[in-house]
Amino acid sequence: MTDMTISAEFPFKSQFVDVHGDTMHFIEEGEGDPILFLHGNPTSSYLWRNIIPHVSNLGRVIAPDLIGFGESDKPDIDYRFFDHVKYIDGFIEALELRHFTFVIHDWGSALGFYHAMRHEENVKGIAFMEAILAPVESWDDLHSDVQTMFKAFRTPDKGREMIIDENFFVERVLPGAVVRDLTEEEMDHYRKPFIDPASREPVWRWPNEIPIEGTPADVVEAATLYNSWLQRSPIPKLLFHGRPGTLIRPPLVEWARRNLPNLDTVDIGHAIHFVQEDAPETIGQELANWLHRIGK
Repeated sequence: MTDMTISAEFPFKSQFVDVHGDTMHFIEEGEGDPILFLHGNPTSSYLWRNIIPHVSNLGRVIAPDLIGFGESDKPDIDYRFFDHVKYIDGFIEALELRHFTFVIHDWGSALGFYHAMRHEENVKGIAFMEAILAPVESWDDLHSDVQTMFKAFRTPDKGREMIIDENFFVERVLPGAVVRDLTEEEMDHYRKPFIDPASREPVWRWPNEIPIEGTPADVVEAATLYNSWLQRSPIPKLLFHGRPGTLIRPPLVEWARRNLPNLDTVDIGHAIHFVQEDAPETIGQELANWLHRIGK
């Protein structure tokens, strides 16, 4: 069931920090051990607006906009996975974050898992939803509609036409992966960073980075490494999953329960991919409960 207490408002003070000579935007609430929220494509810190209030009394809540997204700068870079790794590592260092908990979604999950694998001593817990848990071994592992759409995205001319020229990812993929209807006010928040074709390069790059059937090889390697690490690491983990889901469907939930140590799971009900827009109350409350359990 879709939560009824969903607001379009973003009542947070914008803050900015220099990372590798570029400016990254973030919001910050509360005090204590950090709780670091990472969004994915094509969203921003706005995605977390209805979840943050549930946990802002439990730590120093920080939600950045990835480089190229939200109100962060759009430097002339390739926006590949490892470009984002560099900026997230730099962001964490710039804010001197220590002993923190990740709350991660979509490409933010891949960035969070990869950082946690390399800095396990600095990570207190990982909460994740609609996450990239492992490389996709075969296109056939994806739902047929998703398969067709993302094959088009990865076809150079067609993909650029859809994402750069038509703004398809923001105008169609985003609202299509939410159960409820996003309001015009909410859509305007998501549109704002990508008002012209030149601003949409970061959005176009992400579908081409998804590790599918061995490509791109460096991202496949990174996801393989962090998947193996997740199966060994005793760090507390919390998986939010909905039905039908997109990246995390029921068989993958069962795999996670069998293979990931120290894992709690929460069924948030009917949800597709941008689960924060359908179940923020449930996610926020259960996240707060879990943070209490792991000793926030």
